[in-house]
Amino acid sequence: MTLAFPIGIRLLPTLNGSNTVRTFRYKIFILIFTFLCYTSYHLSRKPISVVKSVLNRNCSDPDVVDDHHNHGNNTKWCDWKPFDENNAGSLLGSLDLAYLFAYAVGMFFSGHIAERMNLRYFLSLGMISSGLMTVLFGMGYFWNIHSLFFFIGVQIIGGLVQSSGWPSVVTCMGNWYGKGKRGFIMGIWNSHTSVGNILGSLIAGIFVNTAWGWSFIVPGIIIGSLGILVFLFMVPNPAEIGCDLPDQSSAAKYAANEVSEKSDLEYGAANTSQTSLISMTKEKPISLLKALRIPGVIEFSLCLFFAKLVSYTFLFWLPKYIHVKANYDPEKAADISTLFDVGGIFGGITAGLLSDFTGMRASTCVLMLAISAPVLYIYNLYGSLSLAHSIGLSMVCGFFVNGPYALITTAVSADLGTHEILKGNSKALSTVTAIIDGTGSIGAAVGPLFAGVIESSGWNNVFFMLIGSDIMALLLLLRLVYKEISAYFRS
Repeated sequence: MTLAFPIGIRLLPTLNGSNTVRTFRYKIFILIFTFLCYTSYHLSRKPISVVKSVLNRNCSDPDVVDDHHNHGNNTKWCDWKPFDENNAGSLLGSLDLAYLFAYAVGMFFSGHIAERMNLRYFLSLGMISSGLMTVLFGMGYFWNIHSLFFFIGVQIIGGLVQSSGWPSVVTCMGNWYGKGKRGFIMGIWNSHTSVGNILGSLIAGIFVNTAWGWSFIVPGIIIGSLGILVFLFMVPNPAEIGCDLPDQSSAAKYAANEVSEKSDLEYGAANTSQTSLISMTKEKPISLLKALRIPGVIEFSLCLFFAKLVSYTFLFWLPKYIHVKANYDPEKAADISTLFDVGGIFGGITAGLLSDFTGMRASTCVLMLAISAPVLYIYNLYGSLSLAHSIGLSMVCGFFVNGPYALITTAVSADLGTHEILKGNSKALSTVTAIIDGTGSIGAAVGPLFAGVIESSGWNNVFFMLIGSDIMALLLLLRLVYKEISAYFRS
């Protein structure tokens, strides 16, 4: 065994049995382990959306009580400086921008680095560093820090190190699971995003009204601890332990249709059989330019820019929106906001199933995007009328908003990263995943920033921005939809 072989894996019983049995056991282990890893990523980035409600709020609200001081007409006494002025929305938006822009920039570098170093080391280091940054943000409460530069600095570093997660876990899953039912499997697996958001909201909600620093510290400890387990147990590629490689031959119809147009592309991977490709040292990572030339990468990347803009605006602003529109206290608003992610779980699974059944990834995304635009409008109109309206419409909204986002970042990214024109080179997967999600993350940075600026003019304008973004995401996939439908009727 090499030095790169994880120490803890020797303690597991999965090394015993036939190769088929061992492969099956490891696949289940990787599925669960990577699920928990990325759950912790979202768990640690969710608290900021919950804590916004107490960093800046109406201190004259009857729920805000201070028995020891008389604050007179000062309606900002309970706010956390420097978020106690009229520009608080912009300042809070700048925290989102700092994190998400750093995350987007880091994503492009992460994919490049992940393909050039041991993936287990890379993911472990990223998770431990993410934990430290999350804890540091929470310590700002206990250290009584009121410097905007401190919080922005922590957000920037936190965004950079958090970009280690997505290329790593998608590459692990792509290496272990073939294309056959990838949409369904990854649709279930991708629920880690929503589960992490839900847990992050619930944990942050416990402390938000008492000592909001713990809302960050507890999630930071969780992701850091899991990072240590990654170092001990993660096996990123079946070839590392002699397990069977998955079948990557059956591409989705949109990819198969494009192969004939782009088959003249030249890549550095050796044109050898599947068996010979298990020697990973013979595979060469591809450049960003060559990855962009893979059919479908540009369209899905730009689509994800707008789809993720919508999803992350909800991620960072939904608790505050519910708090303001429905007049619920911050803890209750945080709890209700989790229902958006519950709907997102079912949306991701449904999108994966539908795309597997039809073989039409782009058409599935367009269908859900077309429905989500009017759903967003309805949610803004009626979502705050009652608790029942808020619960029901939050789930429906999450279903259609997160479905396309989940499908593109998982099954589509894995399909394109193992495209036929790559001739079996598994080294492309991290780069392709990073390009798609990195482009989407730029949209994720822009959305919450715009929401923070626009929110002062009314939430209606925020929702008009989200609806427009949904329509743009839909339009960017129409060429691929046309090709999918044409291929379907020719078959």
